Amino acid sequence: MSALALLMIVFAYLLGSVSSAIIVCKAFSLDDPRLRGSGNPGTTNVYRLGGPVPAGLTLLGDILKGMIPVWAAYYLDLSPIILGLVAIAACLGHIYPLYFKFQGGKAVATALGAMFPVASEMALLLIVTWVIVFWVSRVSSLAALITVALSPVYAWFIKPQYTVPAIMLAALIIWRHRTNIIRLWRGTEVSFQRKAKKKPSTSQKPNE
Repeated sequence: MSALALLMIVFAYLLGSVSSAIIVCKAFSLDDPRLRGSGNPGTTNVYRLGGPVPAGLTLLGDILKGMIPVWAAYYLDLSPIILGLVAIAACLGHIYPLYFKFQGGKAVATALGAMFPVASEMALLLIVTWVIVFWVSRVSSLAALITVALSPVYAWFIKPQYTVPAIMLAALIIWRHRTNIIRLWRGTEVSFQRKAKKKPSTSQKPNE
Protein backbone atom coordinates (compact mmCIF):
# COMPACT_ATOMS: atom_id res chain seq x y z
CA MET A 1 0.00 0.00 0.00
CA SER A 2 1.37 3.39 -0.98
CA ALA A 3 1.93 6.24 1.47
CA LEU A 4 -0.73 8.28 -0.36
CA ALA A 5 -3.29 5.52 0.06
CA LEU A 6 -2.49 5.19 3.76
CA LEU A 7 -2.74 8.97 4.19
CA MET A 8 -6.20 9.00 2.56
CA ILE A 9 -7.39 6.15 4.80
CA VAL A 10 -6.25 8.01 7.94
CA PHE A 11 -7.81 11.25 6.67
CA ALA A 12 -11.10 9.44 6.02
CA TYR A 13 -11.17 8.03 9.55
CA LEU A 14 -10.41 11.39 11.15
CA LEU A 15 -13.08 13.15 9.09
CA GLY A 16 -15.55 10.36 9.77
CA SER A 17 -14.93 10.82 13.50
CA VAL A 18 -16.59 14.24 13.38
CA SER A 19 -20.05 13.42 14.77
CA SER A 20 -22.60 15.54 12.93
CA ALA A 21 -25.39 14.42 15.25
CA ILE A 22 -23.64 15.48 18.44
CA ILE A 23 -22.47 18.81 16.99
CA VAL A 24 -25.90 19.64 15.57
CA CYS A 25 -27.65 18.71 18.82
CA LYS A 26 -25.30 20.96 20.77
CA ALA A 27 -25.88 23.80 18.29
CA PHE A 28 -29.68 23.45 18.69
CA SER A 29 -29.47 22.95 22.48
CA LEU A 30 -30.90 19.44 22.18
CA ASP A 31 -30.12 16.46 24.39
CA ASP A 32 -27.08 14.35 23.62
CA PRO A 33 -28.36 11.77 21.08
CA ARG A 34 -26.19 9.12 22.73
CA LEU A 35 -28.21 9.52 25.94
CA ARG A 36 -31.74 9.99 24.58
CA GLY A 37 -34.10 8.22 22.22
CA SER A 38 -32.50 5.17 20.64
CA GLY A 39 -29.04 6.22 21.89
CA ASN A 40 -27.78 6.30 18.32
CA PRO A 41 -26.10 9.56 17.16
CA GLY A 42 -27.62 9.52 13.71
CA THR A 43 -30.23 11.24 11.57
CA THR A 44 -33.22 9.21 12.74
CA ASN A 45 -32.60 9.81 16.42
CA VAL A 46 -31.87 13.52 15.88
CA TYR A 47 -35.21 13.74 14.06
CA ARG A 48 -36.91 12.29 17.13
CA LEU A 49 -35.14 14.80 19.38
CA GLY A 50 -35.33 17.97 17.31
CA GLY A 51 -37.36 17.57 14.14
CA PRO A 52 -36.56 17.91 10.44
CA VAL A 53 -34.07 20.81 10.42
CA PRO A 54 -31.49 19.35 12.84
CA ALA A 55 -32.03 15.93 11.25
CA GLY A 56 -31.44 17.35 7.76
CA LEU A 57 -28.21 19.03 8.85
CA THR A 58 -27.06 15.81 10.49
CA LEU A 59 -27.81 13.86 7.33
CA LEU A 60 -25.89 16.37 5.20
CA GLY A 61 -22.89 16.26 7.51
CA ASP A 62 -22.82 12.46 7.59
CA ILE A 63 -23.05 12.23 3.79
CA LEU A 64 -20.21 14.72 3.30
CA LYS A 65 -17.98 12.75 5.68
CA GLY A 66 -18.13 9.82 3.30
CA MET A 67 -18.19 11.81 0.08
CA ILE A 68 -15.18 14.09 0.59
CA PRO A 69 -12.43 11.52 1.29
CA VAL A 70 -13.67 9.09 -1.38
CA TRP A 71 -13.96 11.88 -3.92
CA ALA A 72 -10.38 12.96 -3.10
CA ALA A 73 -9.12 9.37 -3.43
CA TYR A 74 -11.02 8.97 -6.72
CA TYR A 75 -9.53 12.23 -8.01
CA LEU A 76 -6.06 10.96 -7.05
CA ASP A 77 -6.72 7.89 -9.21
CA LEU A 78 -6.40 5.34 -6.42
CA SER A 79 -7.59 1.79 -7.13
CA PRO A 80 -11.17 0.64 -6.46
CA ILE A 81 -10.00 -1.50 -3.52
CA ILE A 82 -8.28 1.51 -1.95
CA LEU A 83 -11.45 3.54 -2.51
CA GLY A 84 -13.32 0.81 -0.64
CA LEU A 85 -10.85 1.00 2.24
CA VAL A 86 -11.16 4.80 2.32
CA ALA A 87 -14.95 4.47 2.45
CA ILE A 88 -14.73 1.90 5.23
CA ALA A 89 -12.33 4.14 7.17
CA ALA A 90 -14.84 7.02 6.97
CA CYS A 91 -17.61 4.69 8.18
CA LEU A 92 -15.43 3.34 11.00
CA GLY A 93 -14.77 6.94 12.03
CA HIS A 94 -18.52 7.49 12.21
CA ILE A 95 -19.07 4.24 14.15
CA TYR A 96 -16.08 4.70 16.46
CA PRO A 97 -15.38 8.47 16.50
CA LEU A 98 -12.00 9.38 17.91
CA TYR A 99 -13.26 12.71 19.26
CA PHE A 100 -16.39 11.38 21.00
CA LYS A 101 -15.19 8.47 23.15
CA PHE A 102 -15.70 6.03 20.25
CA GLN A 103 -19.49 6.19 20.66
CA GLY A 104 -20.88 6.61 17.14
CA GLY A 105 -23.77 5.76 14.86
CA LYS A 106 -24.65 3.21 12.21
CA ALA A 107 -22.87 4.93 9.25
CA VAL A 108 -25.63 4.41 6.67
CA ALA A 109 -25.55 8.03 5.44
CA THR A 110 -21.74 8.06 5.47
CA ALA A 111 -21.65 4.90 3.36
CA LEU A 112 -24.16 6.43 0.97
CA GLY A 113 -22.04 9.57 0.67
CA ALA A 114 -18.99 7.43 -0.10
CA MET A 115 -20.77 6.01 -3.15
CA PHE A 116 -21.64 9.34 -4.77
CA PRO A 117 -18.18 10.20 -6.17
CA VAL A 118 -17.73 6.88 -7.98
CA ALA A 119 -21.29 5.95 -8.94
CA SER A 120 -23.90 8.69 -8.58
CA GLU A 121 -26.49 6.56 -10.42
CA MET A 122 -26.01 3.83 -7.86
CA ALA A 123 -26.28 6.29 -4.97
CA LEU A 124 -29.57 7.63 -6.36
CA LEU A 125 -30.85 4.07 -6.75
CA LEU A 126 -29.99 3.40 -3.11
CA ILE A 127 -31.83 6.55 -2.01
CA VAL A 128 -34.93 5.49 -3.95
CA THR A 129 -34.69 1.99 -2.43
CA TRP A 130 -34.46 3.38 1.10
CA VAL A 131 -37.41 5.73 0.56
CA ILE A 132 -39.62 2.95 -0.86
CA VAL A 133 -38.81 0.44 1.88
CA PHE A 134 -39.23 3.04 4.61
CA TRP A 135 -42.51 4.30 3.14
CA VAL A 136 -43.89 0.75 3.13
CA SER A 137 -42.46 -0.49 6.45
CA ARG A 138 -41.99 2.75 8.44
CA VAL A 139 -38.90 1.09 9.97
CA SER A 140 -35.66 3.00 9.39
CA SER A 141 -33.32 0.11 10.23
CA LEU A 142 -35.12 -2.29 7.87
CA ALA A 143 -34.88 0.27 5.07
CA ALA A 144 -31.15 0.68 5.75
CA LEU A 145 -30.49 -3.06 5.83
CA ILE A 146 -32.32 -3.81 2.58
CA THR A 147 -30.69 -0.83 0.89
CA VAL A 148 -27.11 -1.75 1.80
CA ALA A 149 -27.74 -5.41 1.02
CA LEU A 150 -28.74 -4.41 -2.52
CA SER A 151 -25.74 -2.09 -3.02
CA PRO A 152 -23.39 -4.83 -4.37
CA VAL A 153 -26.12 -5.89 -6.82
CA TYR A 154 -26.52 -2.33 -8.08
CA ALA A 155 -22.75 -1.96 -8.30
CA TRP A 156 -22.46 -5.13 -10.38
CA PHE A 157 -24.86 -3.76 -12.99
CA ILE A 158 -23.71 -0.12 -12.96
CA LYS A 159 -19.94 -0.21 -12.22
CA PRO A 160 -18.74 -3.81 -11.76
CA GLN A 161 -15.23 -2.72 -10.69
CA TYR A 162 -16.74 -1.35 -7.48
CA THR A 163 -18.66 -4.50 -6.56
CA VAL A 164 -16.02 -5.65 -4.05
CA PRO A 165 -15.87 -2.25 -2.27
CA ALA A 166 -19.69 -2.26 -2.16
CA ILE A 167 -19.63 -5.73 -0.55
CA MET A 168 -17.08 -4.50 1.99
CA LEU A 169 -19.26 -1.52 2.91
CA ALA A 170 -22.45 -3.58 3.02
CA ALA A 171 -20.86 -6.16 5.34
CA LEU A 172 -19.74 -3.41 7.73
CA ILE A 173 -23.15 -1.70 7.83
CA ILE A 174 -25.04 -4.98 8.28
CA TRP A 175 -22.68 -5.99 11.11
CA ARG A 176 -23.28 -2.60 12.75
CA HIS A 177 -27.03 -3.26 12.60
CA ARG A 178 -26.80 -6.67 14.28
CA THR A 179 -28.86 -5.57 17.32
CA ASN A 180 -31.49 -4.09 14.98
CA ILE A 181 -31.63 -7.41 13.13
CA ILE A 182 -32.36 -9.21 16.40
CA ARG A 183 -35.14 -6.73 17.24
CA LEU A 184 -36.59 -7.05 13.74
CA TRP A 185 -36.62 -10.83 14.12
CA ARG A 186 -38.39 -10.53 17.47
CA GLY A 187 -40.80 -7.89 16.17
CA THR A 188 -39.71 -5.30 18.74
CA GLU A 189 -37.96 -2.80 16.47
CA VAL A 190 -39.19 0.80 16.76
CA SER A 191 -41.15 2.14 13.80
CA PHE A 192 -42.48 5.52 12.69
CA GLN A 193 -46.23 5.01 12.79
CA ARG A 194 -48.42 6.95 10.40
CA LYS A 195 -50.68 9.40 12.17
CA ALA A 196 -54.25 8.21 12.14
CA LYS A 197 -56.86 10.63 10.89
CA LYS A 198 -59.07 12.01 13.63
CA LYS A 199 -62.60 10.74 13.48
CA PRO A 200 -65.39 13.29 13.87
CA SER A 201 -66.83 13.39 17.36
CA THR A 202 -70.18 11.59 17.77
CA SER A 203 -70.87 13.02 21.20
CA GLN A 204 -72.44 16.20 19.87
CA LYS A 205 -76.12 16.20 19.08
CA PRO A 206 -77.11 17.02 15.52
CA ASN A 207 -78.61 20.42 14.89
CA GLU A 208 -82.39 20.38 15.09
